[in-house]
This record gives sequence, structure tokens and C-alpha cells, in this order.
Amino acid sequence: MSLLGTGAVAIWHDIAPEGREAFYDWHGNEHMPERLGIPGFRRGRRFVAIAADLEYFNLYEAETVDVLRGDGYRARLNNPTPWTVRTVKHFRSVARSICRVVASHSKAQGGQVATIRYDVADSQAKAHVSDMTRDLIPSLSAVAGIAGVHLLVADEEASGERTAEQKARGGTNAVPRYALIVEGWGDDARFMESVRVAVSAKTLGVPGSVNAGFYRHQLTLANL
Repeated sequence: MSLLGTGAVAIWHDIAPEGREAFYDWHGNEHMPERLGIPGFRRGRRFVAIAADLEYFNLYEAETVDVLRGDGYRARLNNPTPWTVRTVKHFRSVARSICRVVASHSKAQGGQVATIRYDVADSQAKAHVSDMTRDLIPSLSAVAGIAGVHLLVADEEASGERTAEQKARGGTNAVPRYALIVEGWGDDARFMESVRVAVSAKTLGVPGSVNAGFYRHQLTLANL
């Protein structure tokens, strides 16, 4: 079961303690159903941290990246509901990318997710994606306990648009340029160790460090 389309919105964030219960109520009862009501949105999933720098990871899958640049999604972003405005004020340290799904290999939807955020020089981008799709993604997909592996690349122009919803949150979003998403179906410790062994700056072929976070599934809503 690969991702349900070639567009994705990947969002990482914290929530202020006083806003936690309001966040859960809003996200399950209004926000995710609203997003899945936009034509072209296929599935939304929320995960909570097992071990990560940011507590929540949300992934929305769309038929194409054009859906995420389109009028339907932008209308929601620029006309947030009163409940949205009240709730997003509790968001902290938001990282959000509108992405192209450049590779997606999976057997199933996993209950755990690892997200690896990193950067690649523009001059190396084409070769990096080729190397990933030829080597690392197939080999990682074959590791015991791995349910799926997906590579997302940010559309920086679309990701950087300042919308009314972002203004309601306050601050500026970070825009991760590359994200490797690994899904698991076994025990947390085994999954985390498998990913840590297989994925690093060295195996990704990028300089510097990468940001790896591990999450457990909380909620899915899908149009199937």
C-alpha cells in the first residue's frame, strides 16, 4: 500500500500543554474531516512522538501536488474556522512542507513512523533521488519489520506561502526540504534500531546531520 497519490503535506509541531485537549478535539472532529473534504485529498494520519524533537507528525496524502497548490486547499488555509483560529494559537515550533512524493514503496500501513528530515544541495538533487530510489529505499523496504518507505521533496514556493492559518499560529514555519518516511509494523525498539542502523547522513549521502524522529499512530481518516 503506497502513499495514496503523488502529493503530500508533512507537518511536525509541538502543542502548548494548556492546548492539548483542545487540539485533540479539534483535530479529530473538525480539522481532519475538513481537509479530507477538499477534492483530491485522499488520507490524513496523525502520529505522536515515541522519541522525537517535535511531539506530533501529521501526514496528508493528495492525488497530486497540484491539489495542494489549488484553490480548494488555499481557500481553507486562507479562511480558517473560528475553532481553527482558537486552536492553532497553541501550536509551537511548526515545520511544514508541501511535497512531491518522488518514491513510495510499501507493503502495508504501519503503526509506527520514522521521519528523517534533511537537506540536499540543488546541484546534487537529481543524483540523490536517483540513488535513493535505486539503492536505499528498496534495501530498507526489505528489512524485517519495515512496512513502507517514502521519499518526499518539498515544493518550496508552495510551502513558503504565508496564509491566514499560518498567521493565526504566529511565527514562521520551518520548511524541511527532504523527508524520508519509514513505516513499521512491529515492536518500537526493534523498529527504531532498524532505522537507526540503516539511515544516517552517510547512508543518505548528505553532509552534516539529519533529524530523525520516531512516532506512533493515533488517527487515520481516508477517502478510499
